[in-house]
Amino acid sequence: MSGRENRQVAVAAATLGPWKTAAAVGTVVGGAALAVDVVTLHWSLDILAGPVSWGLFFFFLVGTVGGRLRGGGDRRLRRWADAHPWQSVLPASGALLVLNTLALWLLGDYGLFGALFTSLLPAGALLAVAGVVGAVKAARKD
Repeated sequence: MSGRENRQVAVAAATLGPWKTAAAVGTVVGGAALAVDVVTLHWSLDILAGPVSWGLFFFFLVGTVGGRLRGGGDRRLRRWADAHPWQSVLPASGALLVLNTLALWLLGDYGLFGALFTSLLPAGALLAVAGVVGAVKAARKD
């Protein structure tokens, strides 16, 4: 397959996750983080930046890892994702990087480059965790 076809398949494979459950988990985590900030009187202009960041991370974590672990969906996409565990995680990690950067930049006291560098850690953690889960799953099938 060409590079463009690989990217398209990677994005399609990312849709296999349990995204409704991931949205619920992200909302609960973000809401809990906001509640902690409000209760501990951590009030500032960027009170929403941290909770939105946590919510986004857990949304993508549950959606991506859940998609790697659960069955069902298109068999060909699953087979491709099992054969390319790291490549199949890149769309979710990239989306987290972009959305988290925008959230920190627009809702927080971060500049654009500060928000970008701060967002590299959760995006890298998502890439590492979901990639390892995919690689272990693929290795156990062999």
